[in-house]
Amino acid sequence: MRKWRVELRKAIFAHAVLIIFPTIVFYWMRLEGLGVTGLHLVIATFYVISGLMLLVESTSAIARRFATDDYKLERNRFRRSYFRLKDRLGLGGARQPYPKIPVPRCSFLLAAYLPNEQEIILETLEHILLDVQRPPDGIEVVLAYNTPNDLSIEEDLRKLSQLYPELKLLRVEGSRSKAENLNAAFELVTGEITCILDADHHPAPDCLYRAWHWIEQGYDVVQGRSIIRNHRENLLTQTIAVEFEMIYGIVHSAKSFLTDSSIFGGSNGYWRTDVLKQIRFNPVMLTEDIDASMRTLLHGYRILHDRSIISTELAPEDLKSFWFQRKRWAQGWLEVALKYQRQLWNSDKLSLVQKAFWIYLLYYCEFYSLVALQIIPIVLSLSLAEGTIPDSLNNYLWFSTMVSFVGGVYQTIATAKVAHVRYPFYYYINHVLLLVPYIFFKNVIAIVAIYDHVRGHSSWLVTPRGKQAYYISNLQKETVPPSPSVLNSTKS
Repeated sequence: MRKWRVELRKAIFAHAVLIIFPTIVFYWMRLEGLGVTGLHLVIATFYVISGLMLLVESTSAIARRFATDDYKLERNRFRRSYFRLKDRLGLGGARQPYPKIPVPRCSFLLAAYLPNEQEIILETLEHILLDVQRPPDGIEVVLAYNTPNDLSIEEDLRKLSQLYPELKLLRVEGSRSKAENLNAAFELVTGEITCILDADHHPAPDCLYRAWHWIEQGYDVVQGRSIIRNHRENLLTQTIAVEFEMIYGIVHSAKSFLTDSSIFGGSNGYWRTDVLKQIRFNPVMLTEDIDASMRTLLHGYRILHDRSIISTELAPEDLKSFWFQRKRWAQGWLEVALKYQRQLWNSDKLSLVQKAFWIYLLYYCEFYSLVALQIIPIVLSLSLAEGTIPDSLNNYLWFSTMVSFVGGVYQTIATAKVAHVRYPFYYYINHVLLLVPYIFFKNVIAIVAIYDHVRGHSSWLVTPRGKQAYYISNLQKETVPPSPSVLNSTKS
């Protein structure tokens, strides 16, 4: 409760400063006869740009990258020509690709903080060991974990590694972060491709096949799509589930298609192992994944997003967990934006389009919460100075607000189109109804994150996993472990 009171005081203070101070400045400028209409129009235009970007991204993401060239096997000449045209345009569906070169040996690298994740780790490990299709040279699963105290789950993990020799355990003494766990495990990784996963992630069986399809074409990192597994828990998890479909199914998918660039999102990312060992992770950064993404691109390596590579994860189940998770994300993005701004501008590894993409992603989106809030000082200052808002400006404010809102609704519709098979339709209706308060709440969190960064506060809380359904592992069944699925290297 004390942490909540502290966060509430920070939110009130930050918003008071960001509303009251601009209102006084705008009001004084108006009394002095200084023109402020242009400034007001610029801020309103910010809404228009945001709304238009939502429309462009959503439209682009509806038609996605063509995942395979098996249209060549199509016997109908007209359909074969149609699919070939879509392939040239970079459009198509989620059909499973068939790489020309067999998938090499792959590694799964999991980082875990066991006191928080001991109830879910066995299920995650057995899912990977049993359900993921294996390449001809096999897989290995490396669990790098830290814990301040010895736990009974560690004995279960040792027994599991005896059942499955491909499972390697590494307790990282002295580690205080996910980045330190991952860096320590690089010496154990032997696969040509390494998939990094959080402890709650369950990748789809064909994940290695789909990722290798792009890596064999020259990409160095392939980021997959995260969907929410516990979406039925409450209204918050339902909202996050739709939001994640927007982020991974629409936003990242569209940006990757339009700019041939993307980010590594911290989990369900597939790396060339030699690139991963070179980049490593910075343990002092709040978002070590975005920091690694930036350094990867600045080194000239290529990142792609493929939303057909699916992994499920767990969403925060209460507002406290959500608040501190999103605050860390917002502050971490701000850290990266400020750290790499000069290198980004001067890079000779990124095209002009890619630089524009990252400037928009790092700066425009990060400072959106600050600028969007200025709609309040605009209305207040004009009302105080003139008693009313000029019709021309008032109409444009309404227009910009509507464009932004319509963009959000359109994005929700596009999300429903690409993800309707996963969730009930009323999820999307609820998301539209909650669109304004949900965005407002996230903007409040983002502003508090900026406040913390200015004050030099960078501590964060581990996101609790919530109470999980009881999982019976093969250890408890006391049976011989089932045979893992094997990935065929040729089309069946």
